[in-house]
Amino acid sequence: MASIIDLISSQVNAVAGQARIPAESKDQILGGLSQSVLGSLTQTVGQQGGVERIKELVTGKVNAAESPVTALAGKLFSNDVLSKLNLGSAAESLKGLVPAVMGKLGNIIKDQDGDGDIDFNDLIATLKGGSGNSILNAAKSILGGILGGK
Repeated sequence: MASIIDLISSQVNAVAGQARIPAESKDQILGGLSQSVLGSLTQTVGQQGGVERIKELVTGKVNAAESPVTALAGKLFSNDVLSKLNLGSAAESLKGLVPAVMGKLGNIIKDQDGDGDIDFNDLIATLKGGSGNSILNAAKSILGGILGGK
């Protein structure tokens, strides 16, 4: 079974392959996008009603672009990554990567056809186990996977 970190990383790479990303900032953008998605999911699962919000996202009950989970990921991505890179107008188009990744992530998680993808219960168990060091290690693993895949 794929890990949540691998799943996020693969979706970031799939979406980013279709985007115009400045070469000098590519690693920071891809790593930051992965960290933002993971951070959003981890923060949301710890909130009251968070599991339900994630479930609505991954089951398609709520459009990824309208989900509060996606909004949080977008905020994290903008504040923690894009604002520090001075990309000017390019930053606006890169913000569109967040809902695209979240939508793809939901499509794979809700796919229950036995092909090894993560199911919802696995996702929640992984996210609930994500305390400070786990999140940091997961983020490092995501970034390492992206950088190793150049």
